[in-house]
Amino acid sequence: MPTYKYEGAYAGGEKVSGVVEAASRQEAVAQIRQNCEIVLSLKEIPKSFTQRPAAAMMGKISPKALAFTCQQFAIVLKAGLPLVQTVDLVAGQCDDKALQRLLRQVSEDVSNGWSLSYSFDQRGGKLPVTFRETIRAGEESGDLISAFDRMARHYDRTAKTHAKAISTMTYPAFVIAVAIVVVYVIMDKAVPAFIGTFQDMGTDLPAVTVALIAVSNFTSKYGGLVAAVLAAIVAACWLFSRTERGGMLFSRLRLSLPVLGEIARMAGASQFAHTMSAMLAAGVPILQAIAVSSRSMSSLVMAREVMDTVAGVEAGRGLGDSMANSRELPQMLIQMTAVGESAGALESTLDVLAEYYDNEVDVRTERALSLLEPILIVCLAVFVVLILFAVYLPMFNLYNSI
Repeated sequence: MPTYKYEGAYAGGEKVSGVVEAASRQEAVAQIRQNCEIVLSLKEIPKSFTQRPAAAMMGKISPKALAFTCQQFAIVLKAGLPLVQTVDLVAGQCDDKALQRLLRQVSEDVSNGWSLSYSFDQRGGKLPVTFRETIRAGEESGDLISAFDRMARHYDRTAKTHAKAISTMTYPAFVIAVAIVVVYVIMDKAVPAFIGTFQDMGTDLPAVTVALIAVSNFTSKYGGLVAAVLAAIVAACWLFSRTERGGMLFSRLRLSLPVLGEIARMAGASQFAHTMSAMLAAGVPILQAIAVSSRSMSSLVMAREVMDTVAGVEAGRGLGDSMANSRELPQMLIQMTAVGESAGALESTLDVLAEYYDNEVDVRTERALSLLEPILIVCLAVFVVLILFAVYLPMFNLYNSI
């Protein structure tokens, strides 16, 4: 559908400008006259401006890059620069190439009469929905600076949490990777070197040695095939998880796991509280805030339960009351949401809950990893002992028979 840039005027002489989408010039004029009485000029924006190449070229933008960009927007807007110049300046300071290309196109759009939120909606298909909705709310309330300030704090907190999670998982992942490599080398290279010696002994081999030789032979012959099958299974599971049915199934399985399920549940509660608080602070209507918050949650099961509250809220019930029948949302989140609503302090209550669940996720993750490390060490020790028994028992038997 063509996009038109227009300039108009009210009956009192005040001028206005903007953009509209319409099937024809006549329809565009009709739309414009719903807002202002006089159409001074109407020009179709070339299709090159209305295409969305940036969204197709963009990968996932990191929270760290978004936090820096939002900080830059808030600083430059506070200095009083025009919006087009602000977007250009922020784009020049951006290190993320995909985000920089997006901002260049947004600057072009704004200079052609588009609003900032409309341009990000059209161009930034892979930007977080929280980002786009907060900008729209900031424009509607006339306070873009506060909107960018809130998003800067939100994405800075998200980036730090993400970095902490990666650093926490680095050591266990390294230990597991080294263990897999060591086991493969032993079974594929070291054990076969002993097989010939064992067979020349002419004595009955212990069961543990026979088992080790069988495993080694299997690894040597079919190791590549097993790796390929496992890779295919992982790829199939990943593709299935991208479907609605598969995503719901894996999300439900994740929540049912011991220890890890509770961590996932608290992480989902944190995501909901953070996003809902940010949306309410930006002045987004509660129904729209619920929809945005549900889309920001990584757990599809919990996201669906959040969306199920819309019907209750539309019927005039409170958000906390509408969440009461949820099975996966934490009871503390439900009860405190209801308390915050009744006290007229839902936004600040959700902020406190978000910090609480962030801390709980950190503590429980560290506790789980502190248990994982000794378990990995014990498993490796048991495997090494089995190999030593398998190698040395035949030698001891031969020595005793002499």
